[in-house]
Amino acid sequence: MLGLLATAAGKVLMVSIVVGAGLPALFAAGVRAMAYGVGDEAEVGHGSPHPIGKILGIAIFAVVLFAICSGIAIVVASGLGMQVSFEYVIPTFIPKTK
Repeated sequence: MLGLLATAAGKVLMVSIVVGAGLPALFAAGVRAMAYGVGDEAEVGHGSPHPIGKILGIAIFAVVLFAICSGIAIVVASGLGMQVSFEYVIPTFIPKTK
């Protein structure tokens, strides 16, 4: 019984670290990449724009947005008595199997 509790607590801890600290850190990396993409004017000396920074920033923001939308989909699906399937990459609602 205690082993099951430790396993469950470990899973909750890992998810909370990823969602609670990982997504904001990833978002901050996206903001930093976008700043690098426009020439990093916030730093001393005005650098030239770097297109790779904008592309990387947009990609990071897309990952963060996908994670947020997936989380919302999971919460809504559980409220409707369904579950979320990622079989085709896009989250889809399917009836719960018993």
